[in-house]
Amino acid sequence: MKFVSFATAQSNGFGVQINDHVIDLGARLGLADLGEALLQHGLDKLQNLASQHTGDFSIEDITAYRPVVADAGKIFCVGLNYDAHVRETNRERTAQPVLFLRLAQSQVGHGQPIILPPESHKLDYEGEIAVVIGKKGRRIPEDKAFQHIAGFACYNDASVRDWQTHTSQWTPGKNFEATGGFGPCLVDISEVGENEVLTLETRLNGEVMQHATTDMLIFSIPELVHYISTFITLQPGDVIVTGTPGGVGAKREPPVFMKDGDLVEIEVSKLGVLKNPVRAE
Repeated sequence: MKFVSFATAQSNGFGVQINDHVIDLGARLGLADLGEALLQHGLDKLQNLASQHTGDFSIEDITAYRPVVADAGKIFCVGLNYDAHVRETNRERTAQPVLFLRLAQSQVGHGQPIILPPESHKLDYEGEIAVVIGKKGRRIPEDKAFQHIAGFACYNDASVRDWQTHTSQWTPGKNFEATGGFGPCLVDISEVGENEVLTLETRLNGEVMQHATTDMLIFSIPELVHYISTFITLQPGDVIVTGTPGGVGAKREPPVFMKDGDLVEIEVSKLGVLKNPVRAE
């Protein structure tokens, strides 16, 4: 199933997209956020509820897409998780994952503009794959990790590079408002095999900037789920953004940063294409 978070003329909500129609689960549950629905009801109930209906409105009735999980309780982002990106940043592999947090308020949905703030001209793309947790767990073994995953989505962990490097901590540059693209949909776990290799590609104005596959991850998805759940309980609706490949704009010669009027696309096999225009604030 493909879960979408949306706005229509009537309300904000989420549902399941079936061909060109949407089953409005949010209206039936009295909830606006997919993450809250996963927390309260679980993935199985959402799937079962969707299977009982055929569609409430056309996909054309959606006026805007919201971030897949708009109000995630926790968003963990993984840095330096592809060798090519480690090399281009002149860093070394670490024994454990490099983690930082992104705030839900910094996210935008599919088709919504990523905002270039007036404080910087160094807005960079970072194509990634997001994992959404579907089942609560602490100290989750790697071989049980996929039992705790609701699904996967495309993510653009866009970064304001000069603010990211103000100090050794990356928080400011990773949390400017309207910089984290998340969508277009959440493809549930039943659609992606545990050992399946996904292909990730980032395009800027149609030009391929990043290309990688998930078998190139330094720390695999099960390793990340295990590591993060060791220090804190993962809850349904939490998000893990798994890292970006080599080819970021800041490390190109000359550097390539996103500017007003650009279009950035993150495509992941089976997960679709996340598209965001870039607009100056």
